[in-house]
Amino acid sequence: MAPSEHKETDDVSGAARPARESPCEADDEEASERSSPAFVETKPAPPQVAELASACIRFVGARYGATLDFEPETLSFLDQWIRDARTEMGRRPEVADVVQSTAGAYLGEVIRRSFGGEWIADGDPSGWRLCLSEVYCAFNPIGMAREALRLEPTEGWHAHFELDPGERDAIEERLAALPQVDSDEYYAPSTRFDVVEILVDALRSGMRARGLADVHFTLEDYV
Repeated sequence: MAPSEHKETDDVSGAARPARESPCEADDEEASERSSPAFVETKPAPPQVAELASACIRFVGARYGATLDFEPETLSFLDQWIRDARTEMGRRPEVADVVQSTAGAYLGEVIRRSFGGEWIADGDPSGWRLCLSEVYCAFNPIGMAREALRLEPTEGWHAHFELDPGERDAIEERLAALPQVDSDEYYAPSTRFDVVEILVDALRSGMRARGLADVHFTLEDYV
């Protein structure tokens, strides 16, 4: 996927959930053979991530009257919050840091709870990572939220997917085949979640084909 030219809880450290069935699988005759990744218990979010995600829940709830519960469907509220924040950044530059850190933490927690994974959250948030456990893939959700605010890539925030070199070309080809969308949709948190879902499904399919369906990844594999 690429941008086209036109372009009531604070408990945020729960366990991961099994991956959702992707939309295309519902009508796929082979869906039963392409089962979701096995459930893997992962460590809770680090306190600094949990606090930021909790703040996102409060901010979005106060602004839109919505209850964010870490379901993927709630990411549409983050999409709107980020759109609104863009219009405020000119007169209130401090909005950017608050929104990117809290929205990014919430986005990362939605992804972690859906697909399994662990955070590396030491030091400055620009260096944080969410490392998935069902497939080898890491990225910085805070960086993703930063890009969503600016509608452009941001150097040094690692919003891109870090993949095994042997899988990168196939995954990039798969993502490049997705329909073009405008920049707002391309960078939106809900779209980023959908792309992660596609990526996880593709990587898991490749692992099953190689007889690696039972392989899972820990932080030791990433550091």
